[in-house]
Amino acid sequence: MGVLMSRRQTVERVQKVSLAVSAFKDGLREQPSTRRRGEAVTARQGTLEQEVQEGEEEASAGPSQAEESSASKAAWERLRDGRGVEPEEFDRANRFTPPAFIRPKRELHDDEPPDISLEQREQILNDEMCEICEVWTAESLFPCRICPRVYHDGCLRRMGYLQKDSAVEVTETAHTETGWSCYYCDNLNLLLTEEEMYSLMETLKSCKIIPESCLTLDDFLHYKHQVHKQQFERTMPEAQEEQAALQFNALDPDKKGHIEWQDFLSHESIQLLQKIRPQNALLRLLTPKERERARAAFLALDQDNDGFIGEGECRQARHTWFRKHQKEMLSCNVRSVDWPGFLRENVAYILAARPNSAALHLQPLA
Repeated sequence: MGVLMSRRQTVERVQKVSLAVSAFKDGLREQPSTRRRGEAVTARQGTLEQEVQEGEEEASAGPSQAEESSASKAAWERLRDGRGVEPEEFDRANRFTPPAFIRPKRELHDDEPPDISLEQREQILNDEMCEICEVWTAESLFPCRICPRVYHDGCLRRMGYLQKDSAVEVTETAHTETGWSCYYCDNLNLLLTEEEMYSLMETLKSCKIIPESCLTLDDFLHYKHQVHKQQFERTMPEAQEEQAALQFNALDPDKKGHIEWQDFLSHESIQLLQKIRPQNALLRLLTPKERERARAAFLALDQDNDGFIGEGECRQARHTWFRKHQKEMLSCNVRSVDWPGFLRENVAYILAARPNSAALHLQPLA
């Protein structure tokens, strides 16, 4: 629609300029002119005719290139603003306007150790009204397992955030222990500040990654090779290439041969957070619900209540948290930790467990 409007406006502008040129020429024929005025008129006439010619060329140009450029620009804008899925695909006639996402800002004290007590439990209260329509209907509201927001499934559909498959997931898991994360918490890219998002966008652009597209294994490995070469100015070792292939397989649990854009974006967002933010800053990203679930998993294995669990118990706590298969957990390099250490070592895993896709797996922290 935007391209059609722009072409119509171009045609209107050409018509208006053409009328102006014609009127100007008619005026010249009726009025005698001096040499200086004639020179000025000639110059002005040339400028107008040039503008007409440019406008006609613009109007006659094929829309495919303009549409492609416009779509690419819109995709990068959605990535920058954290709007996620292509909103133009939705029928806006009966839909709510998506909310404006506000990216977080780093505070001066973010790098200092946060005070997260093991003994002091946190009271978890969900909102009483739907985040979208602000109406209370009790049992009809579906809570997010990450934040206190609650939603109507109908409101989520009208916003375009709930499709057929996800609708079943919400109704079946929202009130269970597994839970369901809302569209805001599901988008890990929204954890990045504007500066961090700009850095990620520059990396994606330099590696020729097209936003909102699926990536094959070759695309993913090519991207990883380019990022490694930019950072270290040398070719990525074979061992790291194998590690990247394992990451791709983890992001493609259904073996479709490609990874979805949202999973790739979440994975790269977490990788960037691990790279540039200290663990204390990452801990401040955890919500009260996430802290309470981690606390419950830790206390369930700390039988003597000394604030310390062994290696096997730590592995079991992580298995309980992520609901993974035991064979996946055996490969994790975990060791005996206390409560603060448990949080620091698992904070990236906790954040990565937010998306509903459950496809985001990270390698163990060093």
